[in-house]
Amino acid sequence: MNTLRYPHAVQALRIIRRRRDLKTGKTALETVYVVTDQAAEQAGPAQLADLVRRHWHVENKIHCVRDRTFREDDSQVRTGAAPANLATLRHLVIGAFHRAGYANIAHARRDHTAPEAALRLFGLR
Repeated sequence: MNTLRYPHAVQALRIIRRRRDLKTGKTALETVYVVTDQAAEQAGPAQLADLVRRHWHVENKIHCVRDRTFREDDSQVRTGAAPANLATLRHLVIGAFHRAGYANIAHARRDHTAPEAALRLFGLR
């Protein structure tokens, strides 16, 4: 019987992980919960741990960059195709910065905030 509030939940996981603040050096424990519709026969502990790691890899590489550098979560654009279009443009800019040799997107954005610099980045001037 499913006692969770998620109708398709089959497994629930509790993950306790340590995080170290790079500025202060302090370590904190963080507890997160995961709910999945995968049965234990389909996804055991090792597979679920791998899925969680892959999720955070994507979160750290893409979503975190878009939110911190472009403040995507603060966007007021919410209707029609506009949110998806803006996300595509942000992703295009990140790709252009990577192709231009930047590893740090925030630095790239600061270097190319002037209109002339942005046009040069895209080969338009």
